[in-house]
Amino acid sequence: MKHITFHLDFVSPYAWLAFERMPEVLEGLSYTVDYRPVLLGALLQRDGNPGPAGIAAKRAWTYRHVQWLGESLGVGLEMPAEHPFNPLPLLRLALQCSDDGGINRFVAGTVLRHVWQGGQLALDGQRLAQLQQQLDAQLRTDDQAAQRAKDWLRANTDAAAAAGVFGVPAWEVDGKIFWGLDGLPMLRAYLAQDPWFDAAHWDALPQTPSGLKA
Repeated sequence: MKHITFHLDFVSPYAWLAFERMPEVLEGLSYTVDYRPVLLGALLQRDGNPGPAGIAAKRAWTYRHVQWLGESLGVGLEMPAEHPFNPLPLLRLALQCSDDGGINRFVAGTVLRHVWQGGQLALDGQRLAQLQQQLDAQLRTDDQAAQRAKDWLRANTDAAAAAGVFGVPAWEVDGKIFWGLDGLPMLRAYLAQDPWFDAAHWDALPQTPSGLKA
C-alpha cells in the first residue's frame, strides 16, 4: 500500500476540484492519504512566481476555467465573493484539528466547501464562527493549540518546498511529486505500477539542456 501526502491550500480552486476528484480517479487502488495544509503564497514567493492572481489575464482565465471544470466534472464550485484572500485563518483553524501537522479528510473537505460552495466571503466573521462550530468536535482546545497550528503550517510549507513542491494541489509519494488537477491520472498510473516509471524518464527528462541563457 502506497502512502500519499496531499499538499493543499484552501485558497486554490484546483485543490478543491482535486480533493473531490481524487477518490474517483484512484478508485480500486490501495493507498493512504495524509492531507497537509501549506501556505501557497510562501511557495510561490520562494520561486518568484506571482501566481495566477498576479497576472490579470491569467486571473481572468483561471476563474473561467475552474468554473467550467467544476460544471464539466460534476463538482460544485462557486467563486467566493472575494479572491484571492489571505488563507492563514483557515489554514491555522484546520491545523488546530491536528496532532502532527496532518488533517483528516473530513476537516479538509469541511474547510474547502466553506470556501468553494455558496459564493460567499471566505473570511466573513460569522461564517468563520460557523465553520469553527462544524469542526468543534475535532478542535484541540489546550493553551498551545493555536501556536502549534502556526508552527505546523510553517513546518509543512518548508517540508513541501524541500520536497520540490512549487504549487498546489500536489501529491508526494515515494519521493515523487505529482502536481495539479491534471496530474491525477499520472499519479494513478504510478500507483498502478505503470512500466513507464521503471524507465529512466523520471530522472532523465529534467536534465534536458535549456536553450535559454541565464
